[in-house]
Amino acid sequence: MTDSQRKPVTVPDLLALRQAGHKLSMLTCYDAGFARTLDNAGVDLILVGDSLGMVVQGGHSTLGVTVEDIAYHTRCVAAATRRALIVADLPFQADATPERALDAATALLRAGAGMVKLEGAGHKLAVIEYLVEREIPVCAHLGLTPQSVLRFGGFKVQGRGNAAAQKLCQEARQVAEAGAALLVLEAVTAPLAARISHDSPIPTIGIGAGKDCDGQVLVLHDMLGLDLGHRRPRFVRDFLAEGGSVAGAVAAYVEAVQAGSFPAEEHGYKA
Repeated sequence: MTDSQRKPVTVPDLLALRQAGHKLSMLTCYDAGFARTLDNAGVDLILVGDSLGMVVQGGHSTLGVTVEDIAYHTRCVAAATRRALIVADLPFQADATPERALDAATALLRAGAGMVKLEGAGHKLAVIEYLVEREIPVCAHLGLTPQSVLRFGGFKVQGRGNAAAQKLCQEARQVAEAGAALLVLEAVTAPLAARISHDSPIPTIGIGAGKDCDGQVLVLHDMLGLDLGHRRPRFVRDFLAEGGSVAGAVAAYVEAVQAGSFPAEEHGYKA
């Protein structure tokens, strides 16, 4: 990796990289050891996700994760990260009000995050605006939002049907207008994700959202093929089986994302 490629990734860099045709690579991470491996492999963004509630804490959802949990793991990741931009999740109900979100986001930035991620639109638009006005970069998350698993009745593909598709397109416009600098699309039909990405003024990161997003994200444990006690999502590829080592798997993931060979058609959802 050249010196220019080792420069820390900043929030403005995300749009510049998109405009340059660079596919953004993102993985979840929760500790210093893996963070160093991801950073050395050239991952652009590291997500300290509330997915830790399932893959680290062993829960059945993300709902039990606290701000303190995310802050602790963010500090661990930040201790070993030199280049990648660290994105930290605002866990369940930490963003219920703008003031509450500000307290949580401040704690996460102090722990080493460079951006916070929150799920949904609707009343969350005011939260996004409130945070951005106070110099806190925000990543929005639409489609399958795991914190809404009880309302959804499970982990289900989003955006099927004209009404659902129109709603997602509207929400994507709204979060960008509210000031979000990045948008994660999860379990969204591939044609709809392509449409949203084409129209979006901010970069999109897909997970189970087809190949036409501006980047991709996976849960680290999933892409390493670890048995987490649940059925592996169709959008996951076992990179450890191909890479031969954790470092090799992460490098293979970064290369596949940047080359556009991952995700393939079988990793996405049809309309």
